[in-house]
Amino acid sequence: MRTGHESKMRRRSFLAASAAGAAVFPNAAAAQRNKTIEEDSPSNLKVAHIMNWNVSDDFLLFCKQIGLKWARLMYHEDPHVDKVRAVQKRFESFGVRIYSGAHYSYRSLNLQLGLPGRDKDIETYQTFLRTLGKLGIHVASYDFHPANTYTTNMVMHRGYKTRQFSVKDFREKVEKQRFEREYSADDIWATYTYFMKAVLPVAKEAGVYMALHPDDPPLAKMNGVAKLFVHYDGYKRAEQIAGDNKYWGLRLCVGTWMEGGDKMGKDSFGMIRDFGPRGRLWDIDFRNVSSPLPVFHETFPDEGYTDMYQILKTLREVKYASGIVPDHIPELTGDGPERRAGLAYCISAMRQWLRRANEEVG
Repeated sequence: MRTGHESKMRRRSFLAASAAGAAVFPNAAAAQRNKTIEEDSPSNLKVAHIMNWNVSDDFLLFCKQIGLKWARLMYHEDPHVDKVRAVQKRFESFGVRIYSGAHYSYRSLNLQLGLPGRDKDIETYQTFLRTLGKLGIHVASYDFHPANTYTTNMVMHRGYKTRQFSVKDFREKVEKQRFEREYSADDIWATYTYFMKAVLPVAKEAGVYMALHPDDPPLAKMNGVAKLFVHYDGYKRAEQIAGDNKYWGLRLCVGTWMEGGDKMGKDSFGMIRDFGPRGRLWDIDFRNVSSPLPVFHETFPDEGYTDMYQILKTLREVKYASGIVPDHIPELTGDGPERRAGLAYCISAMRQWLRRANEEVG
């Protein structure tokens, strides 16, 4: 049984320890705050959204309301600098800055299949790169799969509609030769190389980093056309083609990479740790999936088979400082084409994970 004297001594010891803690922990907390970068720091990654050039002012206001400050611009019009500048100014009037742009002249079949007329499409894309550079938009995203099939079915998962892909359904029910002849990997490497030799010098001159998206889904051939970026080796070959031009890099869709599972040469974390520290990682599509092929469906980022917080943390660890967007946002009940509810869901999760990653990584 404790005496009154013992109880007083214990209380005094507790109060002394509390006073010492009060002296120490505020300093520790202040040190941690000083170490942790803010969300808006230029050295932090940029939580963003993919937006068409002609989105409404009401949607831009909605983006401002949910704390979204960055955009990847999808622009399909005349790439003259004055026209894109007008879009940039309208976005910025709502506090949304454009960090990246895409112009679908690169998706021309003439360009991607090496047909007559491709040089005109390449000239359009070169103009777009110069425009981005003049406007201080330093990333251009693109892909290279001219005969792709993205989806075999739309399914319900947890009450929402989402994209599914089944290799069996694709091969048996969907696939057909898209063009008058098949195109081998050598054919597509030749057209890709031609494109790179034409545009990479312009990208370097403009100060714009070209960010290459992988092939989604990662199948080596679809509809009679080979696909190049379905494995780590494809990206390494493309990097060799780029040589010492630092303006070639990746738009890493982590969801696509997850679709391939253990058949991709490196997983998403390995890709980030390889290309990130070498300055070859310039854009991120942030998406989760239920499982690797042969069958997957897309999910919101807080479910699926990958811990997406760890993706964000790994990006912070390699000091990635460009954009990251929610990708293929599932359709929630009552949502329109802009999928505002789903967007808010994703952005809220991403910003909270980023805050935690900033606290843990610094």
